[in-house]
Amino acid sequence: MNKFLIVGLGNVGPEYAHTRHNIGFDVVMAFASKHGGKFDTARLAYHAEVKWKGRTFVCICPTTFMNRSGQAVRYWMDKEKIAIENILVVVDDLALPLTKLRLRPGGSDAGHNGLRDIQAVLATTEYPKLRFGIGADFPKGRQVDFVLGKWQPPEEPMVKLKIEKSIEVIENFSTIGIAATMNAINKQEFSL
Repeated sequence: MNKFLIVGLGNVGPEYAHTRHNIGFDVVMAFASKHGGKFDTARLAYHAEVKWKGRTFVCICPTTFMNRSGQAVRYWMDKEKIAIENILVVVDDLALPLTKLRLRPGGSDAGHNGLRDIQAVLATTEYPKLRFGIGADFPKGRQVDFVLGKWQPPEEPMVKLKIEKSIEVIENFSTIGIAATMNAINKQEFSL
């Protein structure tokens, strides 16, 4: 089956655009854009479909807000008849430094509300995730402000580089498979 569901997690609305928490949206939109995809507003999500190297990518950015992401994932999985191992959820991760990406075939939600909802709706933690490190450079008690905040100007070149690397991860995930892609990406520490 050469069909993949690429899910970027984020929140809708201009106040959330290009915040750390919306990096999933930014990655998936950049991937679709690179391959000529155009997003429209569809059921429960912004949606684009792209074809590349004989593969079809159904790209979604749920419009359900982060805490209800599972509804959109389940709807598009069922509608497009995509196997769970062909889903890739792109998400921000506080536990990883800004210089890292981590791809996994499964694993816990690690306290992320979007992943927690997907896990609840799919009744499993075993679906592929690409975690985009956003770092944890905030004072005690300011986590929400940090996560929902915009990138600082010094961070932007690294974010741009990692969005490009994330696009490569999506492409490799679909061509060489998750194991080889994990080997290539998980040990890398990105630098400018």
